[in-house]
Formats: sequence, C-alpha cells, structure tokens
Amino acid sequence: MSLPDPAPDRAAIVTGASSGIGAEIARELHRRGQQVVLIARSADKLAELAEELGDGTYVLAADLSDRPTRAGLLDEIGKLGVTPNILVNNAGLSTLGPIAMSNPDDEVNMIEVDVVAVADLCSRFLPGMVDRGRGAILNVASTAAFQPLPGQAGYGAGKAFVLSYTQSLAAELRGSGVTATALCPGPVDTGFGETAGFTKDEEQTLPRFMWVNAAAVAKSAVDGMARGRLVVIPGVANRVAATFAQVTPRTLLLPILAKNHPGLK
Repeated sequence: MSLPDPAPDRAAIVTGASSGIGAEIARELHRRGQQVVLIARSADKLAELAEELGDGTYVLAADLSDRPTRAGLLDEIGKLGVTPNILVNNAGLSTLGPIAMSNPDDEVNMIEVDVVAVADLCSRFLPGMVDRGRGAILNVASTAAFQPLPGQAGYGAGKAFVLSYTQSLAAELRGSGVTATALCPGPVDTGFGETAGFTKDEEQTLPRFMWVNAAAVAKSAVDGMARGRLVVIPGVANRVAATFAQVTPRTLLLPILAKNHPGLK
C-alpha cells in the first residue's frame, strides 16, 4: 500500500489542524509532497501554519459542530481547485466529570464533533474517492476507545465509535483503492487536556513513559496510512495498555479507572 500520489489538483484535508496532532499531521503530509487543506475554527492559527508550510496549503475556517457548514465543505474545497485525496478526521474535544453533573449542551456538542462529524464527513467524501479508485481516510480515535472511561464517559464512548466505525469502513473499502485507518494515541502534550478541564498536575499523573510527542504521533499516523494499517497506536507502552484494557474483566477494570480518574475526585 502507499499514500495516494500527490498532484496539483489533489489535496489532503485535515480537520482540527490549528494545533497539536492535527497541525503535525498536516506538516508530515506536506513534507511528503501532499497539498493540504487546513480546517479548524481558528482562522488566525490556520493562517500561521499555512504561512509556515508555504505553497500547496489552503485554509478553510469552519466550525465542525455546525451541520450546514459541514455539508458545504466539499463544495468549498472544490472552489479551491483541488479534489480530496486524503481525509484526516482529527477535530475533537472532551468534557470532564460525572454525567450527573454535566452540562447537556456541552455533552451534545462534544458528540457532534467527535462522532457525528466523523460519520458525516466520511459519508460525503468517500463516494468521490471510491469513484476515482484512490484515497485514504484517517480517523483519530484514542486509546480510550479500548475501554470505558468514567469521568470522561462521552469522550471514551465517542472514540470507541470512531474505532469500530473505521474498522467497518476498512472492510467495506477492501479492493476499492481507498483505505481507512484509525489512529489511537495515548497521552500527548498538546493542550487538549487543559482545554477539557485537566490541570497540569492532573495530566502528569499518567506515567511519563506513556507520553508520545505530537510530531512522533503524526509520523506514526502517516506511516500507518501509507502501509494501509487498520489501527495505529503510537508507543509500545500504549499498545500494551490497550491490549490489557481489552482483556481485563470490566468488573475489575471499572473500579480502578473510576478511583483514579481526576474528573471524579
């Protein structure tokens, strides 16, 4: 397998590209010759990254929680004169704390971005890729996809959806010339946790050997896409932890997770 060949009329679409893993994936794809369309809410941050990357970079400021905006993205990309060659669904967020104390609007907004937007954009972008016989999808999940996550219940469930959805996509796409890969990173220092409500000290309760920097995660992700990998979990420790989480009985695992999650303290 390999990534779809770059061309002047083709581009990789990267959502949540203004910072963190999304920005690093955009950099990695651009280094490999792909034109990139950067999508996020922050036009200023996207413009900074586009200036850094240079030629072959396009900016589309968009709120992916808004359904009409998502519905118009394919047309907006067409106006740039490029066809989607690669789709990276990276945009995401998390809430923090017990569901009994949650804000319903925040919970639904998270699910809209983390779950609904992924399915929406895949269903809009995939038909063209399949018709052309080339393309690659990268959906960003998390090691949280492999276990329940009390304290971040909606986030963990959303990432479990992304993982299962991507695996099903991959089976449907076999032989089409289009691939689907799920990226499942563990802890990454991107500011994501702080935005969700974690303090710096709370984030640091996770062992340092589990942390992988965003650039390394992006390289693993793009390498995995290029090889047609089904699931990519950066870092040996995270791969071991994901396996352990899958095989441990929930009656044993859940009390441990609930006791140690900062969102429930």
